[in-house]
Amino acid sequence: MYSLHFYGQMLADAPRMNAYEAALRHAIKPDSVVMDLGCGPGVFALLACKLSARRVYAVEPNNVIGLAREMAAANGFVDRIEFFDKLSTEITLPEAANIIVSDLRGVLPFFQEHIPAIIDARKRLLASDGVLISRRDVLWAAIVEVPEQYEELIAPWQQQFNLDLSAATRFITNTWRKSHIKPDQFLAEPVRWSTIDYHEIETPDARAEISWRVSRNGTAHGFAVWFDSELVDDVGFSNHPGAPRMIYGQGFFPFSEPVRVSKGSRIDLRLTAKFVQDDYVWRWDTDFTDQGRIQASFKQSTFYGVPLSTAQLRTSAR
Repeated sequence: MYSLHFYGQMLADAPRMNAYEAALRHAIKPDSVVMDLGCGPGVFALLACKLSARRVYAVEPNNVIGLAREMAAANGFVDRIEFFDKLSTEITLPEAANIIVSDLRGVLPFFQEHIPAIIDARKRLLASDGVLISRRDVLWAAIVEVPEQYEELIAPWQQQFNLDLSAATRFITNTWRKSHIKPDQFLAEPVRWSTIDYHEIETPDARAEISWRVSRNGTAHGFAVWFDSELVDDVGFSNHPGAPRMIYGQGFFPFSEPVRVSKGSRIDLRLTAKFVQDDYVWRWDTDFTDQGRIQASFKQSTFYGVPLSTAQLRTSAR
């Protein structure tokens, strides 16, 4: 569950909020029925009422829905908003929604139950000619030289107090994290590796094979991932490293160790995101080739990034 502080940060993200307001303004008509999926404090629901939606259904399983109810009363919209304090997969609506608006992403669209929730809502709760906001997300990746971010990951696990703490390094380099990357840290041109069309997607999983030609000499510390979002026609936003900073940041996937690369050398990445239970297991296998010779090869996964005790392993095997 997000904290109110984090909800406040989302509201303070002007590129995000302005884009969603513009998308709702574009889509909503006086007879519109709008569903705010994962409404949090209910701001999209309030905007839908302000923009003349006939009826709004606000869905949120967490306690913040109490605040959403208070704000609906404070703005005079109680008679037009119906609240559901359950998961969207557990409800039915009195009528099909013409518009479903949501932002259940994390740093990336492949986040927890975001995509399964959208698929279910589209099939059961959206009118056949209805609108999803967002419409689609396009994902990009670039090899990056980010010594400070990499050092921040591994430095705490270097030798301290004459103690060897290095066992943690293999775990920390098998986790990805939110970061803020700059375009001048790219070692190769970004590559588009996936498009999520929310009106058509049927599976939460993703798989891609990505190749880059290094554009300058440097040290590859990992790769950055971000997305361009199209909410409706001509309305959207991007958390591209060169765009105004947004709450999403970018995803940084570190390599097992830094690799010196030369202009013209090749980097091949096999990237998968597999939805397991209620979140994603990521895998990234990377080969570095210079003048026809394999320079380095890594096989990494967030599965390897979780330290488990013997007792936990026995429990999970039952």
